[in-house]
Amino acid sequence: MIRLSRDTYLPRAVAGVLGARVEAVLLTAPDRAVISHATAAGLWGLAIPLQREDPRVHLTVATGSSVRGRRDRVVHRTPLTDGDVTTRDGFPVTTPERTWRDLAALLEPAALLAVTDQLLARWCGRPDLGTQLTRRPAGRGSARARAVLPVADPRAESPMESVLRWLLHEAGLPAPELQYVVRDDAGGFLGRADLAWPDQKVLVEFDGDVHRERHVFIDDLRRQNRLVAAGWTVLRFTSADVLGRAHEVVVQIRRALGR
Repeated sequence: MIRLSRDTYLPRAVAGVLGARVEAVLLTAPDRAVISHATAAGLWGLAIPLQREDPRVHLTVATGSSVRGRRDRVVHRTPLTDGDVTTRDGFPVTTPERTWRDLAALLEPAALLAVTDQLLARWCGRPDLGTQLTRRPAGRGSARARAVLPVADPRAESPMESVLRWLLHEAGLPAPELQYVVRDDAGGFLGRADLAWPDQKVLVEFDGDVHRERHVFIDDLRRQNRLVAAGWTVLRFTSADVLGRAHEVVVQIRRALGR
């Protein structure tokens, strides 16, 4: 057994399982406590990029509650309506749209865009998120949520792709087409790109870890050769580029678009 906090223990074999940690924390949580924020995002299967791993469970409790956070939990005091709470995997949890509004108060815009893209692809529509902003139009995160929501797109296929898209948005570059299918003059399939500016024949790819696998690497090279031969400019970036040399990424894409 491992000790999560002063009266909460968990078998070591399941200490890294989100559901097990949530269940253990709820045993000593106040009545009507609701799983929220990053933990709710985890239960909904949402990946949050650019964040350090934090095993603590996030709870939202009544605003008048005197309960405090512990080593294994973070306590938030924000009013909840019945429409903000549902059940997921047997646990009381904030709805996807309420989770989004809560995360808007904590995440940087790029990470929030990644979460928003995933929500639109899997759990709710843009009007649902807009309703959350109507309910809480002011306060921490409201301006950030308003800035991110119009940029969100359910076609995004990875969180870091969303982070790259926010970087380009902040730089004032024109919005790209997502998951753009490129065909030759005869209509034959040449490839599909993460981001594309068809008028300029510019494609941008974000290469995650899977692109290091040998068969994927070979396929990437062959596809890139086909695209270049057809007159497209192909730029490929990794997380090291997006996070470590963002300015150079923007400069390269801007230069390609201006050719």
